[in-house]
Amino acid sequence: MNSDMNSAMINDYIAQALSHARYEVIEDEEPYYGEVPGLAGVYATGRSLEECRENLKNVIEGWILARREHNLDVPSICPATDGNGLHGGGVDQK
Repeated sequence: MNSDMNSAMINDYIAQALSHARYEVIEDEEPYYGEVPGLAGVYATGRSLEECRENLKNVIEGWILARREHNLDVPSICPATDGNGLHGGGVDQK
């Protein structure tokens, strides 16, 4: 798989993950908190919603790359109605 195609797949995955993100305001120096249900350990904070979303995007990218590096499954994200929209087989392991 060429790197342009791989990069496009990762960008598509990030966009889908962000579409499932949940945000809330917390009492903190960075009061905006975001997470993607179903992606363990994927959360971020920010001083604004935009900053939180950008930080969450970076966390998702790092999460994908770390999972692929360790040959772990990256679940696909789809608009299914299974409660969290996640299924096995997301980003190609190659």
